[in-house]
Order: sequence, then C-alpha cells, then structure tokens
Amino acid sequence: MVEKFHEGGERGVSGWKLVLAYDGTDFHGWQVQPDHVTIQGTLADAIERITGERVLPQGSGRTDAGVHALGQVASFSLAAAIPAANFHRALNRALPASIRVLETTSVSPDFHARHDAVGKRYEYRIFRGEICPPWISRYVYVLNWPLDVDAMREAAAVVIGEHDFASFAAGDPDLAQRSKSDDSEGEGISTVRTVFGSCWDSVGPDLLVYRVHGSGFLHHMVRKLVGTFLDVGRGHIAASDVRWILEARSRTAAGATAPARGLFLVSVDY
Repeated sequence: MVEKFHEGGERGVSGWKLVLAYDGTDFHGWQVQPDHVTIQGTLADAIERITGERVLPQGSGRTDAGVHALGQVASFSLAAAIPAANFHRALNRALPASIRVLETTSVSPDFHARHDAVGKRYEYRIFRGEICPPWISRYVYVLNWPLDVDAMREAAAVVIGEHDFASFAAGDPDLAQRSKSDDSEGEGISTVRTVFGSCWDSVGPDLLVYRVHGSGFLHHMVRKLVGTFLDVGRGHIAASDVRWILEARSRTAAGATAPARGLFLVSVDY
C-alpha cells in the first residue's frame, strides 16, 4: 500500500516547528524509506496517532543512518487545532525514548525547515582513550592512534570561507558533480558552500571534537572532511594539502569517510 502524505509547508490551519534530539544508532537515517525504520517515518507515525492526520515532516536536512542530532528541526502543517504544550507532551509520549521533542512551536504554514535554513552546526566526536566506556561507545569514533592535533587544527582552518567542496561530496565522481546535498536534497547542482567556522577542540583528556558551522553541507561532507583531517593528523598528508584537495574538485583527492556514529547535527540557523 502506498501511503499518502501532505508535506510541511503546504496549506493548513496551522504550521508547526519542532526541535528534535535523537540517537540515530537504530534508525536508517532521517528520510522515509520502504521497509526501514527512520526518524521521519517514526515522527509521522506519532503525529498521526495524536491528530489522525498523515503528514510528512520536513527536516532541515537528511541525517544518515547512525548519525545523531541535538537540534534537528522539522516542519509540517496540520488542520487539527491543538495547544502547543499539549502537543509537545503528546509527541514525547508517542515517540520512542531515542527521539525527544525539545521544542514545539506554532509557526506560519509557509515556514519550511529546510528551505528557510541559513546555517547549520555539526560536531564530530573522537574518543582518544585506551578503553571506551560502553555508555558512550554509540556516540564516538574510537581512535587512539597518535595524532598531530595541531596539524589537524591548521588543516581545519583551510576550509573556512566560500569554496567548491566537490572533493568532499558523494563518493561517485558523477554524483559529486551533480551535488546530491543534505540541504537541497538533490535540487541544486552547485557544490559551493560557505564555512563560517571549522576547528578541533580537546574536551578533557580523552575526547577530541571537530566543530563546523556553515551555510549548508553536501551529503557526507562533514564526515569526509573529518576523514581528510585525520589523514593530516596521522602524517599521511600535510595540512597545506587540504587547499589543493579543494581545488582538485575530485572525490579521489580527499580522505576516507569517517564513521557515522561520531557525527551530531547540533543546531540549525534561521
């Protein structure tokens, strides 16, 4: 049976904006897919149980399988009239514990979580200790190899500004040119993005965190950046090589894609 949805942003009595946090480990990413449990599908199910309406919440971007969120944003419209506080409580009762609604706000039906976004912040977390505690193992990349963190910081600074990030786009070179994007969901063809901030921070003795803030991100872009910076940290390439990797506009020039479990969508700017 084909399910029929009406999308957030279409005409309705009221528009809704949700801010969500989730553990992405057991989900097949954000986007609804046949025969897979996804964040978007689980949220749609919860809304339907509460309101009787089948909507397709629009996310600010599509997080991949295993990627987490601290501040994903979703939007949709409903004909049902329901107080925001009641809706908030009902959603968290209807959703699994791995998804929490942090904020529920009534907005204009014209608001669209993806189209209206002007920036995003991501974090990538690497555990550097000898033994990773089991209670954080789902949320970090365990990597205790020697790393030159100062060189990684130098490399991270290279990507600040407006650049063509085709080298950090999809693995298939043809896809890199077409730019299937986290933000445009394949609607655009440009691989040019602006990065406002890019840095590595040490958090305590065992945690290394990459923080990046940009206008938008290509599919897998943050994880590909992290993989390249790790090549710098291991001494496989120089920090200055990141500049020519950008200029090459070729996926084969960049490093491997870091595992999904260390990545968090932190917040979205509007």
